Amino acid sequence: MPRLPLGPRPAWGEEAAGRDAATVTSEGADWLARSTPYPRSTLALWRERPHAPLVLPCGRVFDIVNLPVVFGRRVLDRLWDEGPGCGPVATHRGRLLVFAAPGTAQRLPALLEWEEWGGSAPHPDGGSVVPPLLCHGAGDAVTAPALSAAGAAETARGPRWLVAPDTRRPWLPGPEVLLWTSVRAARGAVRITIFPPRDQGANVYDVSRRR
Repeated sequence: MPRLPLGPRPAWGEEAAGRDAATVTSEGADWLARSTPYPRSTLALWRERPHAPLVLPCGRVFDIVNLPVVFGRRVLDRLWDEGPGCGPVATHRGRLLVFAAPGTAQRLPALLEWEEWGGSAPHPDGGSVVPPLLCHGAGDAVTAPALSAAGAAETARGPRWLVAPDTRRPWLPGPEVLLWTSVRAARGAVRITIFPPRDQGANVYDVSRRR
């Protein structure tokens, strides 16, 4: 996959709260409003209540891929370290909401099934290496962070932006990019070795010179 030029990498996590990542620009708000049936009236309502969480319909301007927060951050690391980056990202109730290209919610589950994606692979620390990914598309709606963070306490309790919309035409990853990134993130979570741990007391013989 050709790599695209990347801008400054966004700051993930608590360090982003209360800074630029927590505030949606006017261009970003305009883009979000276009996902609703009445963009102008919706935008006017949002401006009257800039600290209220947003309810956004999916399928028209964007889809949402919903990941567990720990695995989701591995995916974001891959997107920015090895791929083309990402568009807006939010977090809510221990889940990561990655804004994706329209149609992703319909296509990505089929691609994951083709890759035999499932939750059976164990992680050394417990749990599953391959968590379920939830896709929200046409007919679905998600709760997104407010246009502007009200304060640290409110941000910690509710949804918050990790990468806030800042343009009328953000680049959004599609199903193929998210499939590739998720598979690589899952594979990177497990280290497989053919050598037994040293504390097993096994006898190890050097057979490299045996004829």
